[in-house]
Amino acid sequence: MPKGTNQKLKLYYLAKILLEQTDDEHGLTMPDILEELDRYEVSADRKSIYTDIEALNDIGLDVVGEKSGKYFVYHIGSRRFELAELKLLVDAIGSFKFITEKKSNALIKKLTTLASTYEATQLERQLAVQGRVKTMNESIYYTVDEIHSAISENKKISFKYMTWDTDKKLVPRKAEPYVISPWRLTWNDENYYLIAFDSESGKIKHYRVDKMDKIEILDERREGKEHFKAFDLAAYTNRAFGMFGGEGTMVTLTVKDEMVGVIIDRFGKNITIKPSKKKGWSDARVEVAVSDQFFGWIFGLGTSVKITAPASVVKAYKTEINNLSEFYK
Repeated sequence: MPKGTNQKLKLYYLAKILLEQTDDEHGLTMPDILEELDRYEVSADRKSIYTDIEALNDIGLDVVGEKSGKYFVYHIGSRRFELAELKLLVDAIGSFKFITEKKSNALIKKLTTLASTYEATQLERQLAVQGRVKTMNESIYYTVDEIHSAISENKKISFKYMTWDTDKKLVPRKAEPYVISPWRLTWNDENYYLIAFDSESGKIKHYRVDKMDKIEILDERREGKEHFKAFDLAAYTNRAFGMFGGEGTMVTLTVKDEMVGVIIDRFGKNITIKPSKKKGWSDARVEVAVSDQFFGWIFGLGTSVKITAPASVVKAYKTEINNLSEFYK
């Protein structure tokens, strides 16, 4: 049999054909495989294909041969990512507000290459990114990469922190750049945040990554290590409603028993919950950043949850409600 022009690439094309055109529900017979190889100008016979399939299995590709009706077919068994896992990733990427619509579509398209063409069709049916609220910062990938590099190199960063103006344009919050020590990246409430130490104020602060622009790694060592030795990221994000800053305060929430699940979902299982004096109610002790966002969350839960301690927070909440009532008169 004369050799094809791409004979040296036979093993590569065989793997490509099996990965793209087969899965648990779709297989190829030996004549199908030979025909597909011929499209790539690769000549082969059955005996050499048997040897090549063994070689592919030896290097970690899971090629399964089995009887299907009156035919013997070959297909890829297990893959690096199962279809259910890819669907989960597609849904997650589509939901991420901090990735632009364009980047989301491009990333999901790349994920489809990890599945067969048949499975990729199912993934593309899930591709419904258009119309979702998304960031407009196309440089988000590179910003995240720069932050990771700065953390790895133990360096400070500078950046412009952007905000929307009344003309719907992103403008810097202040003229001079922010200079901070980056320590952690976290995902909270559909946004990506940098947790950093601000040397000027001596405090841990957070910044939305999609609002960071013109980021630069500085030739200055990070500061604030002592603040992050016992830093509890979960506790920090739980108390910072909407990731707006505020001092951590222990607050007692008296809730109807049927609403305890809402409190646990928000603050986790490690909080203290005890029966309240009133039957059918419980007292939950939680640490929060007392802010308008926290009060708004409490207000949204209606009469099923109320702040009962400390007195200063109770008073602040009542004042906020009164101010709101006056505003709408």
